[in-house]
Amino acid sequence: MTAVQTFTNNPLGTSITLDDVLEAFELLDDWEDRYAYIIDLGKQLPAFPDEARTEENYVHGCQSQVWLLDYFDDASGNLYLLIDSDAIIVRGLAAIILVALNGKSPRDLLTTDIDELFEQLDLMRHISPTRGNGLRAMVGKIRDTAAAQQAS
Repeated sequence: MTAVQTFTNNPLGTSITLDDVLEAFELLDDWEDRYAYIIDLGKQLPAFPDEARTEENYVHGCQSQVWLLDYFDDASGNLYLLIDSDAIIVRGLAAIILVALNGKSPRDLLTTDIDELFEQLDLMRHISPTRGNGLRAMVGKIRDTAAAQQAS
């Protein structure tokens, strides 16, 4: 698989949609089951290249180690993302971010209300404040990337 295919074949945001996640959260009313679902989502993250675990790709502000890579597809005008973490719950939370933001145009990505999604899923009340800060750091880095891509 080429590097480009690693980005574009990511099921998060394509075959696994935001509607799928919202529906699963509605069906799972117990937070223990929701955590299990979040962890399962994290297992869907594509392999992250070891050579990309660099300072440049590191997401600061997360308690866990988190790395983010992006690829802008000129043909479609969409931004594709890869995220990885050393913590299983953070991998799952990153998967939720990818479901919402991966494969969108920079403009659509910047106008997506991710805080509304977190509110809808009731995530911030059920994760630690440091994990919440980490989520915001991931989203912030993605938004910075989208804004830079849109400006170029």
